[in-house]
Amino acid sequence: MKTSKVKAINKPKKTSEVGEIVKSEIVTTSESVPSEEEIRKKAYEIYHQRIDHGKHGTALDDWHKAERLLKDS
Repeated sequence: MKTSKVKAINKPKKTSEVGEIVKSEIVTTSESVPSEEEIRKKAYEIYHQRIDHGKHGTALDDWHKAERLLKDS
């Protein structure tokens, strides 16, 4: 029966630009992040308001405006 040796490879630790070892962590904020569905619905509302007022724009403009409004509320 043959046996093989396996070397364990340690992953390098993350370091900052000044060479200090740093820990990876997830940072959460108190800001609520709107879901894609919420943004989609708001963008649709914005689209209809824009069309009703005869204003020019694009779906992408509506999407960005919806994101901004939902994040600020």
